[in-house]
Amino acid sequence: MSPFSLLILGMLIVVIGIIGFKWHPFVALIVAALAVSFLTPEAFLYEASLSRDARELLIGQEEALESATPEILQEHLAAEALSKSWFVSRVTGALGKACGGIALVIAMAAIIGKCLLDSGGARRIVSAMMAAVGLKRTPLAFAASSFTLGIPVFFDTVFYLLMPLGKALRRKTGKDYLLYILTIVAGATMAHSLVPPTPGPLTVAGFFGDEVSIGSMMLGGLCVGIFTVSSGIAFAYWANRRWEIPLRNEVEIDETINDSSDRLPSLGFSLAPILLPVILIGGQTISLSLSIESAWLKFLGDKNIALILSAALALVLLARSRFRAERQPLRDAVQEALASGGVIILVTAAGSAFGATLKETGIAASIGELFKSEGSLVLIPLAYAVTAMVRTAQGSATVAMITAGGIIAPLASETDLAYSALYLALAIGCGSKPVSWANDSGFWVIGRMSGMTPLETFKTVSVMMIVMSLVGLAVVTLGAVLLPLT
Repeated sequence: MSPFSLLILGMLIVVIGIIGFKWHPFVALIVAALAVSFLTPEAFLYEASLSRDARELLIGQEEALESATPEILQEHLAAEALSKSWFVSRVTGALGKACGGIALVIAMAAIIGKCLLDSGGARRIVSAMMAAVGLKRTPLAFAASSFTLGIPVFFDTVFYLLMPLGKALRRKTGKDYLLYILTIVAGATMAHSLVPPTPGPLTVAGFFGDEVSIGSMMLGGLCVGIFTVSSGIAFAYWANRRWEIPLRNEVEIDETINDSSDRLPSLGFSLAPILLPVILIGGQTISLSLSIESAWLKFLGDKNIALILSAALALVLLARSRFRAERQPLRDAVQEALASGGVIILVTAAGSAFGATLKETGIAASIGELFKSEGSLVLIPLAYAVTAMVRTAQGSATVAMITAGGIIAPLASETDLAYSALYLALAIGCGSKPVSWANDSGFWVIGRMSGMTPLETFKTVSVMMIVMSLVGLAVVTLGAVLLPLT
């Protein structure tokens, strides 16, 4: 089988497994990884594991080994060992490597999110932003709050938190219900795909290795997020004038805003667990770009250390909170957080293993041959298109990002990029937004919680996501041209 045939086979297993057989994403990704790994010929494994220089020297020229440098010879031996290894071992090895890179970060992020919700810190952030901008600009507060909370908290949880506030305000004002819905979605969905430690951008950055650090992905995601969320807000105002969505009582939810200021933690304390890792990790990235050496910043800016410190701060926030119901033990809160985070870790690691098996097919070099004459800038829309295709086909933004990352990252290493690989990672994040439809669980969460029909959800929420993703693609492409960061 050719690399393209193996790629198509793997993607079909993922899509048909999730949609047709209703498999859990972890199962679909692992089965796809095992199938691709089993069918990959030894020659593909050998060639794909060599660097470009070693490949040009050794492929078809066995006599070149006699004059090869020690480095090239070492690559040759490692490649031969890989080509002879058992296919299951290759998959489990990639799975373990992925867990080692992301497990601690995602687990700590899950604890941070749980503590923010249970302590009332999340409500304090929303209340403070609403008070700062006033009732007329509440949609801006919703977008800013959902983007901020979407960094450590999963999308559906943010939506569950803010939607009751949107319904309560609709009852108070008698209008602008669609505007509230869309601005809540706009912030949370872009943070979900652009800013670590959410699983998608975290894993995509890892695919690119040292070329894309977690700190640069954070800062880049925040910058692109400003433009994409702004376009989402603009669309929300336009859609709100065009369509009137009534407040339907299809689902009973708590619409009370129980945020008595004497029970909620302070705004600074509530924001600290979110801002601390951004400051530490981002600070380390900036210092490295400025060639500033700091042992303390190197230590504190490590993604694992930064998230551990932030989780510890979040636990202190929860322990001191008078808001949490019935004084739930911290142990129970941590257990619930790790239970939800554990599933995300498994899915993300399985996606990384699938990406590793695709890399071993040599698909990067094959795709690179097709676009060699087009220049490296074409990789940005290619990264976007691959992600959007996978997202539309199987529904999950995280799975789409991980799958596309496994294809695009090796391709980037085969290409002399005229810009930082960060732009490719951001393009993948933007490409994970279209198209949200019936196979996306988030599509139904939004529609069910808001009371919108599937058609209303598609023509408002889904279209807004397409608009934001295209704006993101334009911003990323423009950034690669004007500010290549190389």
